[in-house]
Amino acid sequence: MSKIALPIAELKPALTGLGKVISKRPTLPVLNHIKIERSREGWIALTATDLDVFVTVRLEQPAHGEPLAMLVPYEQLLRSAKACSKNEDIFVGLGADNTGSIHGIGTHISEVEFNALPVSEFPEMPRIQGESIPLPEILRSSIREALQCASSNEQRMILNGVCLDVTKPKAHYVVATDGTHLFSSNSFNLPLKESLVIPNHKFLGCPSFNTDGEWQLKVGAATKDKRTPFQITSRRWTFTGWPREGVFPNWRQVVPDAKSAKITLTLEGPEALITTIERMPCHDSVNHTIGLEWKTGKLQLLGKGTTEADWMKVPVEAQGTGSDITIFLNRNFLIKALEFGLCTIELSEPTSPIRFINDGRQMIVMPVRGQEAIAPKAEAKTEAKAEAKAEPAANPPTAQPERTTMPKPSQTNGAEKTSLETALEQVEAVKGSYREAIRGLSDLTDTLKAIQKERKSTEKEVQTVRSTLRQLQSVKL
Repeated sequence: MSKIALPIAELKPALTGLGKVISKRPTLPVLNHIKIERSREGWIALTATDLDVFVTVRLEQPAHGEPLAMLVPYEQLLRSAKACSKNEDIFVGLGADNTGSIHGIGTHISEVEFNALPVSEFPEMPRIQGESIPLPEILRSSIREALQCASSNEQRMILNGVCLDVTKPKAHYVVATDGTHLFSSNSFNLPLKESLVIPNHKFLGCPSFNTDGEWQLKVGAATKDKRTPFQITSRRWTFTGWPREGVFPNWRQVVPDAKSAKITLTLEGPEALITTIERMPCHDSVNHTIGLEWKTGKLQLLGKGTTEADWMKVPVEAQGTGSDITIFLNRNFLIKALEFGLCTIELSEPTSPIRFINDGRQMIVMPVRGQEAIAPKAEAKTEAKAEAKAEPAANPPTAQPERTTMPKPSQTNGAEKTSLETALEQVEAVKGSYREAIRGLSDLTDTLKAIQKERKSTEKEVQTVRSTLRQLQSVKL
């Protein structure tokens, strides 16, 4: 049986994309393999899967030879490809006694043999029938941007993806959120009957897939387990999987009304502004706080290196209208909005959501508390405390926790909590659990270090006793 020739110039980028699907610790040995097929027409395709998604890439040119399908270990194929130059080929084929081989011809001849798993062990990829839906570049761009705003928290899997929201017939949206910021883009019209949540898979950010021509979307019929597969194809790549299950939260409840905006700012020179933000000191390793101060028609960035330091103010180019305001937010979200080209900011109150907008796209970001850092000096605080002790207030104000999540949707007439509110509460609960787990791991680490130290001391004493015994045994009476 003839071998399959794989040109290195095509194989290396193909393995880079397929490697984003290969798990480092697979649950099944077959998931460490690439399925390589040659069709009757000579087309060669390589497929990888992690059981959740399937990724297939087709080589540019057909090759001669009879139909053949085999499984090749990914790591061995990758090592062989790295050992060859761009203009060379690698040949894979089946041998006797359930073996396979990888044969490369270059500056030296090398052949790697491996145990070939049966092709029947490779998971079956769902077959999707139906018409393809073109996804234009503006929609692909919105999906890529939304993927950067999706959650990675496994406790709320429905947020681990991008929602193609078609609940409004005349205004379809691309939406993603992680509970602390939200991205949406509209002005699309897709022939979908139901909204679709595309999983946040790292392959979707692969450059060779994103530059491989227009995307086409297919949605299949429900399978026996009532899951509905979908497929996104480019010119040579195919991404097949199942959407996130569940109901995506009513994200519109946390989007501020445009009429409520009291201040509108337009930032100029986003590239230079990003560089400035990255160079500014940061005293907050959790929320990465940075301030925006709009005062007397001028905008300044606020930052400081330590909690006790005064705020450093850096003027930036901006046009705006509205009253004076100082508001604080996560600088990473500010940079992300500028990278997306969302250079217009709508503000209402220092504790209200911040809205970045541009041409149908928007990002909603929750502010963080920074007001305590621009309070009067320590002397003034001491005097205020003394006065408070002398004349205690009837209703002393309670300390407000630092807000890092999206605001809770309003409830009327004692209505039950919304799905998004419940999700946010779950996120906060999970955060607390993680903090407790980290503290527990730190304590466990200290304990293990102490045990290790005691063990070394014990081993040293045992070695001393053994040495003494050897000396005693050598003594002749």
